[in-house]
Amino acid sequence: MQLQAIQQPIHLIKQINPNISLQQINEIPVIMLSHPVGSAVIALQGAHLISWQPHFAKQDIFWLSEVEPFKLGSAIRGGVPVCYPWFKDYATPVHGYARISLWQLSQWHIADDKVELIFSLNDSNNLVEATLKMEFSHECRLTFTHYAPEAAQLALHSYFNVGDITQTTLFGLPKTALDTLINQQTEVPSPRHFDQETDAIYSAENSISHIDDKTQQRVIEIEHLNASDIVVWNPWHKKTSSMSDTGYQTMLCVETARIREKLQQGESVQTVIRLK
Repeated sequence: MQLQAIQQPIHLIKQINPNISLQQINEIPVIMLSHPVGSAVIALQGAHLISWQPHFAKQDIFWLSEVEPFKLGSAIRGGVPVCYPWFKDYATPVHGYARISLWQLSQWHIADDKVELIFSLNDSNNLVEATLKMEFSHECRLTFTHYAPEAAQLALHSYFNVGDITQTTLFGLPKTALDTLINQQTEVPSPRHFDQETDAIYSAENSISHIDDKTQQRVIEIEHLNASDIVVWNPWHKKTSSMSDTGYQTMLCVETARIREKLQQGESVQTVIRLK
């Protein structure tokens, strides 16, 4: 598991059941899952899936910054940050407050071949604003449901672990995208290779994307359900907080999102991640 490489103190707070424990990494409380289907780590700050390694995988599916400090109130760099209820700099803080708020583990279900964890975000009146259900089996299924009355944006900002970004190809995207570096809709190659900073918002007309990670000899399939957008991001040499100068070389963000079509009350979005 990636967290073995993190140079931060990890302390057991409570063993919830044989498969689930509450632990702490520096200032951040985390839920750790150890089960025959695989292992996972979820920070209660942000209901943030930090790590998922199915039992048959040699490496973690997700990338996590090796210099991540795990400080309360600071967004975690890696895994699957939940950008909600807005995306980018629509308001303060950037990417919304959900990823720096403490969520609650409100339900869990353990079976021989599947684990389900449900996290809840409450508003100032202690009413449920959103939930994030995580299902782990041979695949990872994340279901985000928006309960607040106001329309909202969402991005499940997934950082995928790749062996070498220059040897990585992304399949299944349209041939046009909004290039947010120049704020223009533009033609882009599909499939897409990476040799420079990339920040693009695609239409989610194709519901399945594939990351061909040649270095680690694996394909990661991402299915985007009830999404309007897919965001692709790699900062390349651009200085990025909580990321080393070489961190970009082993990560690629492919995000399931509702940016141009806001979520209405009661709507859900899913991302399903499979290792091929």
